[in-house]
Amino acid sequence: MIRLKVNHKEVELAEGANLMQALLGMGYDIPHLCYYEGLEHHTSCMLCLVKDARTGALMPSCSVKAQPDMEVITDDEEIFEMRQAALDLLLSDHVGDCEAPCTKACPAHMNIPLMIRKLQEGKTDEALAVVMTDIALPGVLGRICSAPCEKICRRKDIDEPVSICLLKRYAADFGQYAPPFDPDPALQGKKLAVIGAGPAGLAVAYHARLRGLDCTIFEKAPLAGGQLRAIDEAILPKAVLDREIAFIKSTGVRFELGKAIDKAAFLHLRERFDAVVVAAGPMEEQMRDWGIETYQQGILANRSTYETNLPGVFAIGSVLKPMKMAIKSLGHGKEASYSAIQYLKGEKVKGEPGIFNSRFGRILPEEVQEFLKESTDHHRAEPIYGLAKGLEPEEVTEEAARCIHCDCRGIESCKLRIYADAYRADQKRFGGEDNRRAVKKVIENGPVLFEPAKCIKCGICVRLTAQHQEAFGMTFIGRGFDIEVGVPFNELLQKGLDEIAGEVVRACPTGALAFNAKSIKK
Repeated sequence: MIRLKVNHKEVELAEGANLMQALLGMGYDIPHLCYYEGLEHHTSCMLCLVKDARTGALMPSCSVKAQPDMEVITDDEEIFEMRQAALDLLLSDHVGDCEAPCTKACPAHMNIPLMIRKLQEGKTDEALAVVMTDIALPGVLGRICSAPCEKICRRKDIDEPVSICLLKRYAADFGQYAPPFDPDPALQGKKLAVIGAGPAGLAVAYHARLRGLDCTIFEKAPLAGGQLRAIDEAILPKAVLDREIAFIKSTGVRFELGKAIDKAAFLHLRERFDAVVVAAGPMEEQMRDWGIETYQQGILANRSTYETNLPGVFAIGSVLKPMKMAIKSLGHGKEASYSAIQYLKGEKVKGEPGIFNSRFGRILPEEVQEFLKESTDHHRAEPIYGLAKGLEPEEVTEEAARCIHCDCRGIESCKLRIYADAYRADQKRFGGEDNRRAVKKVIENGPVLFEPAKCIKCGICVRLTAQHQEAFGMTFIGRGFDIEVGVPFNELLQKGLDEIAGEVVRACPTGALAFNAKSIKK
């Protein structure tokens, strides 16, 4: 054993031990993309940089062996900046969206591509579960939403956008849903009052209740729903609205209907409850006496957290300013639930968590056929029995198949995205959309989809297939800046990943390799 110092603390290690492995074993957070346990190191990403405290030199810890009397610094301002620059360089040549444009355009940030994939597979219940993770009133929205997601759908660059709202409506009308209760022990006994049972109020109570908050909605009208009840029955049947409100009630949300809230009642709510959300629709003049800061159009609140000037009081929906889009009010409700929970847990109130999102812009003409490899060339399906009836099952399958899947399949595990967020990386620092690589999709009948433009050339797939002695495997093709990863001799992807497709896909740090079948050869 040898002695050395890490961040000025003396430690013991086996002489010659890999420094990065040792640091990771000691609990230090050393970012890495090209390292994979069990493989020889391939120093390329340069994220694992640490500093020699004696000389100030930076060194990639994955290729350094522990030596006696070393003095290692694992993180400081210079190391942070160099890791950030390394990520900026990697991202400048990484072409792919983390979240699809439709998801980013949706005020509730629903995972639309995942819902569509579930519908295409005939998994209606699972599709509805995806929707209700973010949207409290899916059947309502499936009928009245102005569909900002469809306005930015990339399929529109080819012909017509996917009928996202009709697909969502089908999931709501025919799916069976069990709410994913995930109670937070820190919220036990905490109570939230919601003023207003319109879409914003219903949404904040629904999302907060699933996390374990005791929620009560106070509504001056005899029925919940707010302005949704004024919509023509031919457009939004009351039975649909009542069904979805009843579902929210079934989660344990309590309703106090016919209870108008004036100044005295508001002050009493603040005493009885741990937090209050004002979601009462367009602001009434009497609210100006509640002690909440207001302006001409409504209540003043932080745009990100919905906090008002009163501690523990939040404001959402049309009480902030007039709103015509119910989906925006529902989005406010979902986002405010995070803020209320953070406040009640004594945490810094930040609102809904966000993370870095890679984007590549419009589809180029030469990329159309690449995207159609995962889609069909059918035009947008129009309900055979009209909009009031909605899509038939066979139309759902046909329309879902039109999605070109421009999101990332590895979004939950993509290490590039996680590190880019942690180090505040800038994708446009060293390049932009004007000179990006063209998107290509290598998709065959095998289990794997490969998108070379997402590849950062970490070499993990090359080393893994070599270690497992794949007949063809993956290799580096070309030289210099033009080097790419692919299967040698222009062979099919499935031949390159004949034996260990599963491990290779799971090892990919960016989502460049993704599963393309329900089962894979291990």
